[in-house]
Amino acid sequence: MLAIASGGGHWEELMLLRPALTEGRVVFATTNRELAVRDGLDRVHLLPDANRDEPMRAMSSMIASARLVWRLRPNVVVTTGALPGLFCLVFARLIGARTVWIDSIAASDRPSLSGAFARPFATRWYTQWQHLQSPARDYEGALL
Repeated sequence: MLAIASGGGHWEELMLLRPALTEGRVVFATTNRELAVRDGLDRVHLLPDANRDEPMRAMSSMIASARLVWRLRPNVVVTTGALPGLFCLVFARLIGARTVWIDSIAASDRPSLSGAFARPFATRWYTQWQHLQSPARDYEGALL
C-alpha cells in the first residue's frame, strides 16, 4: 500500500488514518521530510511539491510520482491530496491498483479541484462533509 499526502493539513489527515493502515506493508510518501520525521517515519519517499499555478514544478511532481508508482507497484493507493497524491492515484489506477481518495476537510462547499480530477480514477472517493455525499462521493465521517 502507498499512502501519500502533501505537507500541511493533507499530511495531518493522513496521519489520523495511520492506525487503520497497519495491515500489510505501508509505504508513505510526502512532500515534506520534516513532517515524516516528526511523526516517526524513518523511511518515506519524497515527491516535489507543486500546485496548478506552477506548471513546471507540477510536471516535475508528475514525473516523480509516475516513477514512484512504477517502482513500488502498489496494490492500493490511499491519498488525502493534493496534487502529488492525485498524480500517484492516477498512475496507480493505470497499473490496476485500487485507489482511495479522501477529500480534504477544507473542501466544505464543493469537492476540491484535485478531488474532482481524481474522481474517474478513484476506486473509492470520500468526502468529509455529509452534505457533499452523493452516489459518486461516500461519506463515513470526518477525520478532524
